[in-house]
Amino acid sequence: MADGVVSFLLRKIDFLLSREWGLLSGINDEIGGLKREFEAIGALLRDNDRRGESNEQVRVWIQQARDLAYDIEDVLELCRVTGIAQLSYQLPEFLQGLTRLKQRRSIAVLIREIKAKLRGITLTRERYEGISNTLVSSPIPGHQNQSYPQPTVAALYLDESEVVGIEEPRHKLSEWAVSGEAKLDVIFVVGMGGLGKTTLVRKVSDKIKNNFDCFAWITISKADKNEELELLRTMLECVFESTGKQVPSSFHTINQLQLMDKLRDYLQHKRFLIVLDDLWKKDVWESIKHALPTQNHGRIIITTRRGDIARICSHSSAQVHNLQPLPLDKARELFYKKIFPSSGDCPAGLLAWSDRILERCKGLPLAIATLGTLLSHAERTTDAWKKLHDSLGAELHMNGHLSSTRSVLSICYDDLPYYLKYCFLYFSVFPEDYLVKHRRLIRLWGSEGLVKEVTGKTLEEVGEDYLSELIDRNLVHVEVDFDGRPKTCCVHHLWHKIILSKSQEENFCRVSTETEMIHDVKIRRLSIQRKFNCLSQKVFPCARSLFMFGMEAHFATQNILKSFCILKVLDLEGAPLDMFPQVICELLLLKYLSLRDTKIQKLPKSLGRLQNLETLDLKQTLVTQLHDNILRLEKLRHLLVDHRLTENFPSAEPIRGFKTSSNIGRLEALQKLLYIRAGKNGGSVIQALGNLTQLRKLGIVELAEEDGEHLIHSIEKMVNLRSLDVKSIEGEFLDLSVVSSPPPFLQRLYLNGHLQKVPDWVSSLHDLVRVRLMRSRLESNPITILQDLPNLMELQLLDAYNGTKLDFLPEKFQNLKILQLENLNKLELVVVGNNSLSSLEKLVISQCRKIKHVPEGISELASLKELNLNDMSEELVSGLERNGGQFMGLSNTSH
Repeated sequence: MADGVVSFLLRKIDFLLSREWGLLSGINDEIGGLKREFEAIGALLRDNDRRGESNEQVRVWIQQARDLAYDIEDVLELCRVTGIAQLSYQLPEFLQGLTRLKQRRSIAVLIREIKAKLRGITLTRERYEGISNTLVSSPIPGHQNQSYPQPTVAALYLDESEVVGIEEPRHKLSEWAVSGEAKLDVIFVVGMGGLGKTTLVRKVSDKIKNNFDCFAWITISKADKNEELELLRTMLECVFESTGKQVPSSFHTINQLQLMDKLRDYLQHKRFLIVLDDLWKKDVWESIKHALPTQNHGRIIITTRRGDIARICSHSSAQVHNLQPLPLDKARELFYKKIFPSSGDCPAGLLAWSDRILERCKGLPLAIATLGTLLSHAERTTDAWKKLHDSLGAELHMNGHLSSTRSVLSICYDDLPYYLKYCFLYFSVFPEDYLVKHRRLIRLWGSEGLVKEVTGKTLEEVGEDYLSELIDRNLVHVEVDFDGRPKTCCVHHLWHKIILSKSQEENFCRVSTETEMIHDVKIRRLSIQRKFNCLSQKVFPCARSLFMFGMEAHFATQNILKSFCILKVLDLEGAPLDMFPQVICELLLLKYLSLRDTKIQKLPKSLGRLQNLETLDLKQTLVTQLHDNILRLEKLRHLLVDHRLTENFPSAEPIRGFKTSSNIGRLEALQKLLYIRAGKNGGSVIQALGNLTQLRKLGIVELAEEDGEHLIHSIEKMVNLRSLDVKSIEGEFLDLSVVSSPPPFLQRLYLNGHLQKVPDWVSSLHDLVRVRLMRSRLESNPITILQDLPNLMELQLLDAYNGTKLDFLPEKFQNLKILQLENLNKLELVVVGNNSLSSLEKLVISQCRKIKHVPEGISELASLKELNLNDMSEELVSGLERNGGQFMGLSNTSH
């Protein structure tokens, strides 16, 4: 884990050496020497990260190396802020305090002192090698000497009476295994650690293995060397043993290819069942699958915590079963079986605390069973159960009652590459069960330097890849949008407790609640949750990030911020702020500033001093104008000013953007710009947008009719644009009809204003997944332009069409999942042709009062799950009521 610190440090050193800040004479040589020293340490730490911590001596050494890496990072930041201050010809007040903290010593002296400390802990190359040898030779708990933590072993031998909630997947897997064609078939059972994968598959195999000629159960050790060879030998031994034979002794000396041939020959004419439990590496399965004959009845069940491996390894005949947490009723059943084995019933007085404890488990069988067993030996009082509920974090420590659960979960954490470990630890800054918006999370990762640059990708795209990998590894849970993209993210409650502990151990982040005081001035990140007394009396010269959650109105934010010196991330979302804290303008290293959901109305022009700022989030504030000084922040990548006056239907969500000048065109690094208020005489601003060729998302409100042509010329230059949202001035036409080269990767298109027709160029947008037409008042049917878009998944027509009929022709809109028709005042009839809207899952019809009957052909929509009818005609509502709210076979209907 410490290698992450060193790796980030090395990138920072490279960045610093590439700048010409006129630093002190000889400082670059000093830093270059440190870089070489840390490269050697980094190589050692990467080796340690792969193997796990082996003994206390090595852990202490790693702690010292990490602390020194942090120290040099502090010095480099001091270099940067000094250089920036010199360039701006103004020394901020806090730098004087920072200098006093360093006792006014020169930067070069500080670096030499750190080098001396490095020499003190490393001594010689022989010591490096000695530690490396220790890492190689020492036994590592949970790795080479232990294939499985104890709870996983126990899962193999659970009595039938102890198993709850697997009836449906057990039946499904059993049917799949014994039936079907005589060919090789594979299924992956995927889920997070402790979810019961091993238990499920064990019960399945015990039930059906007699239907096969031979059977093998192989547990895969994550750290074994030469996995494929050992796995093949084990598999061969198991299948021979299951048929009452012994493996010939000669088989123990042959090579891997010969083993594969022997296994293939032996299984050639047999029905076989093979279980590979807890697969960690795709290469293992990819190597051994060729040893299995494909023409007879062979079934392979593979359990894994890693969904990415299941996806990569699966092929045309493979399936993936994602095991789900237990629903509440099954969780209660398992919980009560463990605590009250004789009756299985919970006393009424303990029900409330029972549900609170189960809520923390989130349906994880391992945690439920462990806590149930623990409570079976405790007093059956509300006080005893409350104490357990409140002490779950402590119980997860290495010596706690839940240490075995921690061990099972921590294997997943240990398996992460170092760059993903820091990204996963970042969830420790958010409160328990907090749903963080995924784009916010990725922007934070980027601002913190946790995302590595990759040629051909933006930092945000690399961050998306990181998040996808954490999701695939079943470490992060997401709420997805209609198109499957993440919306919000969170981690399991028990994982949150574990990463809080790891985060504190690694000095990654400290969380301050109303009951906890922070005394360590060397913290790197501070997350304040609820009250925190006397914060303004402390100074945190090493803190890089500050978050505030649930702050009360009486907090003096200005005084709090004076406690911090070299912040890079300041997230004040939801803070009780009426005025902009002026001290923010002295945080010259700031890269991320969120004032979202505050009552701030105005930003000072001095904000333009923050030349490192990359994200400025002013959503749901009262800011309506940006000074030209702020438009000199040339590193800005995300400028978000999006105040929505209501949270109701989209048609009732007027957006108040911000006024700006043509200087907006200076911000050439912008990727996301929401929302510019163009207004009359806004042509120069719209033209200036043509400079922003890196934009991925653009929002404009109050576009004048005469500026439509200027916008067309600008968006033709935005070859990277993925989302375009344009609203015209009320009563004026929105004319975007002649776009010769539309953005080729556009995925979302929102047009709000009177249209003559849907622009023809829209039909050429292959990647378009969402279209919203609002206030369009079209006389011509918009369906004809949109019906052949191959990837369109959501269509909203909101006061968009003045015709009387919408006819969805046969075979059209094959991928559309959501259709919303709202405020179509003249619409009388909706007709769905044969095999049209074949993927539709949700249909919303609202305020279309001339519709007297449900859409024709709706009964043929086999995928339809939800029909919402709001504020419709009395005839339609009465007809539904006579049918009990149902019609034509559709069972899930609301109106």
